[in-house]
Amino acid sequence: MNESADDSAPLWSRAADRIREEIARRGLAAGAKLPPERELCTRLDVSRVTLRRALGHLVDQGLVTASHGRGWFVAAPTAPAAARDWPKDLESFTETARRKHMTPGSVVLRHDLVTASLDEAERLGVPAGTPLVRLERVRLLNGVRIAVDRSLLVAELAPDLAPERSRTDFATASLFEELGRWGVRPDRAEAAIESRRAGAETAARLGITEGSPVLVLDQTLYTREDRPLLLSTVQYSGDRYRLRTSFHAG
Repeated sequence: MNESADDSAPLWSRAADRIREEIARRGLAAGAKLPPERELCTRLDVSRVTLRRALGHLVDQGLVTASHGRGWFVAAPTAPAAARDWPKDLESFTETARRKHMTPGSVVLRHDLVTASLDEAERLGVPAGTPLVRLERVRLLNGVRIAVDRSLLVAELAPDLAPERSRTDFATASLFEELGRWGVRPDRAEAAIESRRAGAETAARLGITEGSPVLVLDQTLYTREDRPLLLSTVQYSGDRYRLRTSFHAG
C-alpha cells in the first residue's frame, strides 16, 4: 500500500485513506475480504489500536463491515452506514471535519497565559491562580465561520504549548493532536449543551446578527488517569451546525 500524501493527518486517518485507496485500486467488490488484521498492521506499519480506529472510521463511512470471528469485508454499497453529524466518541473539531471530508481551519483570537479563577480552579482540581494556557479561536469548515472555541489548559501538563515557548500555528493545528505529542491527549469529557442568544462579540466573530441562536457546548476534559486537563466552551452558530444523535431504550 502506498503512503498517503497528507502527512499532517493523524496516523489512523492516513491508514484509513490507504485502505480506501487499496480497495479502489484493486477494484474489490462488496463482500470481498480484507487481509487479516495482523497483515494489515504490518503493511501499514501501525498498531492494532490504530488499525481498528481506521477500520471503524471506514465502517462509519459505509465502506467496510466486520463479521465477528471472520474478519473485515468490503460493505455492500446498497446498505451504507448512516453518517453521524455529532461524534459518539471523543474527537476534536479537526477530527470531526476530516471524518466528514471537510477542511478545518481557525482564526486565532488569543493564545496567552491567564490565572485560574475560583470556578475554573474547582473544575480543574487546581489552586486558584494556577497558570492556564488560554486558546480562543473562530473555527472554520471549508472557510465558513462555524463556532467560537475557548479552551483553558493546565499549563504544567503541556508546558511547550505555553505562548512564550510554543511554535505551533493554531490557525491550522489541532489542539488535541498537539497535546497527544506530549502524552496528555484527552480520554473522556463531561459535557453540557444548551441554547443561548449570541452576544455582540460572539455575533461579530461569527458574522451573525446579535441575538441569533447559538448552541453552546461546555466541557471538562480528563486524561486517561482521570485528571482534569482542560475546559472547553464552544459556541456554534445555530444555523450552521446540527446536532443529531440517537436514543435507545435501556
